[in-house]
Amino acid sequence: MNWGDTLLGLAFMQRAFLAALVIGLAAPAIGTYLVQRRLALMGDGLGHVALTGVGLGLITKTSPVWGAVLVAIIGAAAVELIRERAKASGDVALAMLFYGGLAGGSMLISLSGGNANLNSYLFGSILSTSTGDLWAIAVLAVGVLLVTLGLRRALFAVCQDEEFARVAGLPVRVLNLLLAVTTAVTVTVGMRVVGVLMVSALMVVPVAAAQQLTRAFAATMGAAMAIGVGAAVSGVTMSYYADTPPGASIVLIAIGVFLLASICAGLLRRRRGRAGARPAPGKEGPDRAPEARAATAPSLPQ
Repeated sequence: MNWGDTLLGLAFMQRAFLAALVIGLAAPAIGTYLVQRRLALMGDGLGHVALTGVGLGLITKTSPVWGAVLVAIIGAAAVELIRERAKASGDVALAMLFYGGLAGGSMLISLSGGNANLNSYLFGSILSTSTGDLWAIAVLAVGVLLVTLGLRRALFAVCQDEEFARVAGLPVRVLNLLLAVTTAVTVTVGMRVVGVLMVSALMVVPVAAAQQLTRAFAATMGAAMAIGVGAAVSGVTMSYYADTPPGASIVLIAIGVFLLASICAGLLRRRRGRAGARPAPGKEGPDRAPEARAATAPSLPQ
């Protein structure tokens, strides 16, 4: 078989697999912190904001990816400011920011004459990833991994207990802002792979699957990254052979892994429960020997 006729012999598939690999690593890495902090849907909201950056890039004839990065970072800073200072009205303010970003992006893309490209940003278009897109994705993903892995202890402390982290002398506000900005960058990285409407799933679902099988934070992050890479690469392969949308294929495979992990975890818990409830031989039950019962009977005070 000629190398050029194989799956990996096609230049666009090589770029697609490389993009899937880096986003499969980066998205669950930052998603582990978001799930720990109960901000699982933050990526979805920032995806709406990033769409405005795409529209700005198209209307100004510049790179939509870098436009999305800029606007998503500004949106992430605004989200963190609202989360820190707002009280009862915080949810409403965030909703207005997220849906305003979606509406503004749609409007700007329409004005730029790029309506044909709207679906590729909403649902991903990894098979059309150019060499320039791949370099941008790789650079941004490396930055995400450096932050999430290099500052793992500090970020975990902030996500687990902000008050404890503050007492320990950590710069909580800076770390919160860094986490929000890193989330924004991850959203723009995943935009070309699964689209802004589904990038949050790739950040959250592998983490949820890993949590079914692991307990320690580091183990959960490692397992989530492995699941993310597997789902991303498998989804691209499936899209090539079955002619399915790549983004939807990746997300559905990740959800399938989560369901399988949940079933396996449930079976393991049930087996451990039965093993713990089974009486040990010679220790409990009415058939114990009299001398065994006497040996374990409480002694009277002297």
